Amino acid sequence: MAYPRIAPDRLLIEATPAGLRRWSQARRRAGETIGLVPTMGALHDGHLNLVTEIGKVVDRVVVSIFVNPTQFGPNEDYTRYPRSEAEDLAKLSSLGVDVAYMPTPADMYPNGFVTEISVGGPLTQGLDAVARPGHFTGVATVVSKLLIQAMPDVAAFGEKDYQQLQIIRRMVTDLNLPIEIMPVSTWRDAHGLALSSRNAYLTAEQITVARQLNKILARAAERLRAGVSGTIACEGATRALLKAGFSSVDYVAFCDPDSLAPLETFDGRGRILAAARLDKTRLIDNMAV
Repeated sequence: MAYPRIAPDRLLIEATPAGLRRWSQARRRAGETIGLVPTMGALHDGHLNLVTEIGKVVDRVVVSIFVNPTQFGPNEDYTRYPRSEAEDLAKLSSLGVDVAYMPTPADMYPNGFVTEISVGGPLTQGLDAVARPGHFTGVATVVSKLLIQAMPDVAAFGEKDYQQLQIIRRMVTDLNLPIEIMPVSTWRDAHGLALSSRNAYLTAEQITVARQLNKILARAAERLRAGVSGTIACEGATRALLKAGFSSVDYVAFCDPDSLAPLETFDGRGRILAAARLDKTRLIDNMAV
């Protein structure tokens, strides 16, 4: 897909929090607004759509590329997570991004680092918080640091990671951070598969199976709108995912779109979310009901 340029080609690479902060302070003194798109790299069209959307509402755009070790569990894929820095920088340059922020783990977590940001309440009591213990503490900690370092007016997050989006909104509200969190709709391929850096792990056969995830969730949403209970609709979707070829299902859940508390009946609003595995690859998706 071709994306419109949001500014002239002027990509600056910053590697340290101090360097990024100096740049942000200078832009603010000039009266310019700043947008931040946090990523872990391996950029795909979904990430680039975030860049395009935030570029419509701010003067300057920062994209962070940092594979955050604290949000990976001990048996997860931190060491093999896709990394493609040269290709990522070329894509960001072609879009006219102002700054690629590429800190090292030592920059983000200096020697003796012991501070964590942990969001409590129902947002972190189910779904991925159960399947990936400690994950959202790592996410909240690194995102809070990125927001403090970049000092953006707006930060964009994709709705594919819907629980993460809601947790970050809660954190920003609770900490009184003067930053607008901008949700951006999930970017999908022609078959409806939500784009993810982890899709690179999948074989051609697994891609065919993965493309059933959004279709099965859409059918479950139809059943919910027709009056089927949340329990029955989610159990049916779980069986359908396993029948389609997924190795296992972490969860299928029908939830309140704001609190993510479980819902049993559809009253005009709700969100259905799922996480399922294909061999060692874990895929997530969600959609409004």
